[in-house]
Amino acid sequence: MIPTETLDRVDAPAGVVRASLADIRRANALFGGRRAVIGALKPLFRGAVPGDRLTLLDLGTGAGDIPRAAARLAARYGVRLETIGVEHHRTAAEMARTAGVTPLVADVEWLPLRTRSIDIVIMSQLLHHAPRERAVAWIRAADRVARRAVIIADLRRARLAMWGIWLVSFPLGFHPVSRRDGVLSIKRGFTPSELTALLAEAGITATAFPRLGWRVVAAWAPVA
Repeated sequence: MIPTETLDRVDAPAGVVRASLADIRRANALFGGRRAVIGALKPLFRGAVPGDRLTLLDLGTGAGDIPRAAARLAARYGVRLETIGVEHHRTAAEMARTAGVTPLVADVEWLPLRTRSIDIVIMSQLLHHAPRERAVAWIRAADRVARRAVIIADLRRARLAMWGIWLVSFPLGFHPVSRRDGVLSIKRGFTPSELTALLAEAGITATAFPRLGWRVVAAWAPVA
């Protein structure tokens, strides 16, 4: 069994949470985490009418860097994007608030939101944190609240990626927890076929595809 990561613990020390999320924010910018989600969002914003107001819910938002990037992208297409980030760490929720994201402290499986109440739901590098049964519940929760689209982006498991994040963490000055958890995250990641099978188990007809930076992405429109 692969050990759990520090951010899996609700009682993780606030200082460690802040340091780890700051490192994840940098890794997202450098190694494709942000690009994986933005690439899937572009067709949605490109097809929107200038002046549209849309809502985006980010499950496991961390420091809020990805919804913030999504809002900047939306603005380029004349779309005003209201961003909400779900977190179970209050420290992370405050970091997201600082990034301009409205925080919501909640359990992903029991989202206090109405069905089809959010235009776009994204889940970036969160799904690998859950055991299979809970991961299926999270996928169903995302699909339930989404009105237009759901995007799941996660890590693609590969030994080269594990070695890569370990080695670059030293010159980048990552916190020791980030170094350990970065490797564990990739070990808990998915191949495209594994994520596709997980979606099918949740009742979702969608295909996951590999993306640059050892990422895997799936996107679909919820069925009303």
